[in-house]
Amino acid sequence: MSENSARSVTVERTSTGHFVATNTRGGTINFGTGSDSEFTPVELLLAALGGCTAVDVDLATSRHAEPTSFSVEVSGNKINDELGNRLTDLAVTFTVTFPDGEGADRARTILPRAVKTSHDRLCTVSRTVEIGTPVTATIEDA
Repeated sequence: MSENSARSVTVERTSTGHFVATNTRGGTINFGTGSDSEFTPVELLLAALGGCTAVDVDLATSRHAEPTSFSVEVSGNKINDELGNRLTDLAVTFTVTFPDGEGADRARTILPRAVKTSHDRLCTVSRTVEIGTPVTATIEDA
């Protein structure tokens, strides 16, 4: 494991059902239970799936041409069964267009391979979800 492999965020409660996550660089994102417009943790997971692969695909394609549109829809079904609460049928769908031109033609050609490579190898979030990684939960004395 390399020295820079560790990743972490801190989640703090701001009020009942409302939280803020802070990364080590000082960035923050507010979320909650879904009682208002804030993202829920499940929606943040979906955003992380889409965001991770979007970054990979954008880096691979935009070096050839700036897209005229680029969106990623991520969906799934939240269920509760004998395994507990979880998401099933996760789907990541790209809608990307490029202008006319030689660079844009290269970007269009690269797009399917970039999506596949992100899914199969590069996107840490989707790889972690698909492979499955144990999660430990502990309580630290205050």
